[in-house]
Amino acid sequence: MNKLENNRLKNNIKKLLLIDSVGNIMIANASWVALLAVRGFSMVEIGFAECIFHIASMIFEIPSGAIADVFGRKKVIVASRIAIVLHSLMMITVNSFSLLAVAMVVAALSYNLASGTREALAYDSLKQSNMEEKYDKFAANDLTVYSFTSSLSTLLAGVAIYLGYALAYMIDIVIGIISVVIAFSLQEVETDLQKETKIKQRFVTVAKESIRFIKENKKMRVIILVNNVIGAVSVLILFFLQAKLPKMGLNNMILGPTLFGMGLGSTIGAKASEVFKKNNYRKSVVFSAICTMIAFSTVFIPNIIVVVLGGFIGAFADNYLEVLTDIKLNNMIESDQRATLISINSFVFSIIMIVLSPIFGTIFS
Repeated sequence: MNKLENNRLKNNIKKLLLIDSVGNIMIANASWVALLAVRGFSMVEIGFAECIFHIASMIFEIPSGAIADVFGRKKVIVASRIAIVLHSLMMITVNSFSLLAVAMVVAALSYNLASGTREALAYDSLKQSNMEEKYDKFAANDLTVYSFTSSLSTLLAGVAIYLGYALAYMIDIVIGIISVVIAFSLQEVETDLQKETKIKQRFVTVAKESIRFIKENKKMRVIILVNNVIGAVSVLILFFLQAKLPKMGLNNMILGPTLFGMGLGSTIGAKASEVFKKNNYRKSVVFSAICTMIAFSTVFIPNIIVVVLGGFIGAFADNYLEVLTDIKLNNMIESDQRATLISINSFVFSIIMIVLSPIFGTIFS
C-alpha cells in the first residue's frame, strides 16, 4: 500500500466522524415523535409507526450488511445518506398513518444501510493502516459524537415545533445533502471477498460463513441478546418522553433543552466506556441493566424532575454498554463478514423493538 492510499484510509476515520456530526444535526428527525404528536397522531399510532420501522429494519438489516460486504462499504454509506434525504422529503407530505408507514420504511432502510457498514469501514481502514488497536478509541468517539449531535438536535425540539414540520424537515434535507457529499469522499477498502469475480458466489460465502460463526459462537449470541434488550428499553423511554413530558406540563420551548439534558447521558456514557473498558464485561452488563430498570421505574412517578433524571440514567447505561459491546464484537469477527455479522446485532435489536414499541406506546398513552 502506498503512502497516499494509507493516508486516505486514515482520513476515513475523520470523515466518518464528520458524517455523524453533520448528518445527525437534524432537528425534525430528532423530534419526530413530538412533531407527529403536534400534527394530531396518537401515541398508539406513533408506537405502531416505530414498530413498522423495526419490522422493515428486521427485513433489511442482514441483506444490507451482506450488500456492504459484497459491493463495498463506501457505496452503501452513500446510499444510506441519500435514503435519509428521501425520508425527510416524504415526512413533509405525510397526512395519514399509511403514508407515515411508508416513510418509516425508508427511514429504516437508511438506518440499515449505515448499521454495521460504518463500523466495518472504520475497522478495516485502521486494520489496513496497521492501526486496528485504535478502533476502541474510534468506537467511543463515534458514539460520543453521534450521541452529542443527536442530543443537540433535540435541544432544538421546541424550535422545530415553532417552525413547523415542513420547514424543519427542509432544514434536515439540506443537512442530509451535505452528508451525502462527505460520504462520496470516503476511500473504499477492498477485502478478499470483493476480489471474487462472481457476485452470487460472494453472497453465498457471506451467508455460509456468517451462519457458521453465529451457530458456533454461543458467547456472541448471548452478548447480542442482552445488549439489545437493555438498549431497546433505554431508547424507547427517551422516544416516548418527547410526547409525555409536555403532557406532564413541560413547556414546549423547554422541551428541547430537557431532551438535550437527557441525551447528554448518552454522550457521557460513551466517554465513560473509555475509562472503564478494562472492567469485567459481565459487571458492566449488570450495572447497565440496573440503571435501565431504575430509568423505567421513574416513568410511573408523576414528577418531571424524577422522570428526566431517569431518562438521563437510561441514556447513560445504553451507550456505556453499547461501546463496550461494539468493541467486543468487532474483536471477535473476521473482516470479510464484518458488516453482515454486526448487522445481525441490529437485526436482533429490531425484533426486540417490534415487540416492545406497541407496549411502550400503550404504557405512555
